[in-house]
Amino acid sequence: MELQYRRFVSTEVDALVAFLTGEPWPFHVQPVVDGGAVRRRAAEGYYDNTEARTFWIVEGEDIVGLVRLMDLTDDTPLFDLRVRAAHRGRGIGGLAVDWLTGHLFGEFPHVRRIEGTTRRDNSAMRRVFPRCGYVKEAHYRDAWPGADGTLHDSIGYAILRRDWLAGTVTVPDWHDEPAGR
Repeated sequence: MELQYRRFVSTEVDALVAFLTGEPWPFHVQPVVDGGAVRRRAAEGYYDNTEARTFWIVEGEDIVGLVRLMDLTDDTPLFDLRVRAAHRGRGIGGLAVDWLTGHLFGEFPHVRRIEGTTRRDNSAMRRVFPRCGYVKEAHYRDAWPGADGTLHDSIGYAILRRDWLAGTVTVPDWHDEPAGR
């Protein structure tokens, strides 16, 4: 599978609205996206500015996903990844995380780590992170509100530039916690 990553441009707002509103995104805070909100955000530069860049994930002629990179002036950017339901389970998420990791470390020399967070019940994404060299660093209980009001645990992952460069994985030392009460 050969994927391309094409930067979103402001003239593609209709395509962005169609993509984001065309199906539910079950593991996002807002699984159903409001098209008017997308248009307002696009007009404000939300999808492409000094702090954020958005890229289409393209296979052949088809847009199969979207990556939004955020906090680009920080040394620890974040990302949002969305793969269309019809294309899930094909490895696109892992390829996209590998791409965005190389892109961020390659294009932004000040970036020293990249963070990603997903819901505990998003088992596909929880498999992608370790395969791409990311390490679980956090488990936040009842931290991610679902559309129906249910609170989900949130899991935080990160990759360090030095690990990415060396092809290694540094696991946090979980045994240095002080004794509890």
